[in-house]
Amino acid sequence: MVGVVIFGFLVGKILGFLNVKNPVPAVPAALLGYLDIAKLKESKAYQRENFRFKTIETVFSLVVTLLCIFQGWFGAIDIWIAGFGYGALTSSLLFFGLIFIASDILSIPFEWYHTFVIEEKYGFNKMTPGTFFADKLKGYALSIIVGGVLLLAFLWLIHRMGPDFWWQFWVIASAFMVLANLFYTSWIVPLFNKLTPLGDGELRDKILGYATSVDFPLDNVFVMDGSKRSAKANAFFSGFGKRKKVVLYDTLIEQHSTDELVAVLAHEVGHYKKRHIVWGMIISVLQVGLMLFLLSEFVFSEKISLALGGDSWSVALNLIGFSLLISPISTMLGIAMNWFSRKNEFEADDFAKTTFAGAPLAHALKTLSV
Repeated sequence: MVGVVIFGFLVGKILGFLNVKNPVPAVPAALLGYLDIAKLKESKAYQRENFRFKTIETVFSLVVTLLCIFQGWFGAIDIWIAGFGYGALTSSLLFFGLIFIASDILSIPFEWYHTFVIEEKYGFNKMTPGTFFADKLKGYALSIIVGGVLLLAFLWLIHRMGPDFWWQFWVIASAFMVLANLFYTSWIVPLFNKLTPLGDGELRDKILGYATSVDFPLDNVFVMDGSKRSAKANAFFSGFGKRKKVVLYDTLIEQHSTDELVAVLAHEVGHYKKRHIVWGMIISVLQVGLMLFLLSEFVFSEKISLALGGDSWSVALNLIGFSLLISPISTMLGIAMNWFSRKNEFEADDFAKTTFAGAPLAHALKTLSV
């Protein structure tokens, strides 16, 4: 288990180092007029500073994880909670609640530094301390309500259904993933950001005109106040059928012309038309099923609980152990998903170029990159 944890850490750091070690190159010909050498050097400095910071953060996380394993802290917490005499479900929920709180408290200083020092230094951060902590509280509420219900169902199935729990919870998890995609923009995003329907004008007219030209019925186009947290720009698409919505960051609208914004929208429509969203959902559901099946082969082993300092079999300890042991498979699946995502991005670009225009899309992508 320790070897797996250390191996995963070393692979991640080596790959990160390879990304940042190269010197600053000349400005690429395709970006002349968009980017100068000073900006390119600033970009490299930002990349290196993030790598150094992330290295410190992951080393800290690694040390804490190894201490928890070698000192038997996971097992000690589990034994301590069991001593209160609660049932198995309540004890497991308390265990994960305590681990979640401790983990988040330890991560807050790193999140704060990254947001208010590094992002601030390079002109990206727009978040206030009030927004930072408000997001934290909202995140806690969501974790307790949504995560707590899912975790309770998951643990109940393990104790009640035995090895067959995996496919039964897979059904629940799959349904949740579909519903989350359908209602993410309606229920989750408004908790953190303000969504405003795109007002009448040239941009809305061109967007709706383009949508009609590619047989993409679209009534829900929203602007999100992304500028309350970051100067970075983005756009995204969520939902299916009549629930589909396109969201443009206000920073994106500020930085681009009307044709560029329509080209970015065309890229998002390309993902829908090429069924990338559906296939992405199918692959994600299959991944969850694979992980649950593998978990069913581990979760009833007493050896994992004893290795983590427990005195008997514990679902909570075995779930911790599984999350540590499964990291190599997660890494390989992540590489495959990166390839899939890259392929999809090229296809969406080609769709936008074919159905709208290549020049404004190229200009928008270059501006976004800079």
